[in-house]
Amino acid sequence: MKIINVSGKRKRAIARATLKDGKGNVRINNQMLESFEPKFARMKIMEPLILAGELTKKIDINVNVTGGGVISQAESARLAIARALLEYSKSNSLKESFLKYDRHLLVADTRRKEASKPNRHGQARAKRQKSYR
Repeated sequence: MKIINVSGKRKRAIARATLKDGKGNVRINNQMLESFEPKFARMKIMEPLILAGELTKKIDINVNVTGGGVISQAESARLAIARALLEYSKSNSLKESFLKYDRHLLVADTRRKEASKPNRHGQARAKRQKSYR
């Protein structure tokens, strides 16, 4: 039995995916993917599974996601699932199809929230306007 552990990140969300031989069950935080809400996030998570096709019917994927918002969690889970499927199959054609569909299935989006500056009351950039001259 082959067990694969992979992680994916998006903004503040971190997803850890565990892939093992099974019968096609996908769980997100111990909740079946079919009952995951909102629907838009569920569809985003299903993208790598649809692209992989028959491969997903013989493996179980368990994803634990923490931090971030709903969409960030969905995108980090999607990244982790795609990486796990690629590592499991070691297929070059699957990698090509993932990259052709969307590069962010395999490559993490490195953008993060900009740090707030001192004496700006939580703002990252906006400076106070001058009312004279």
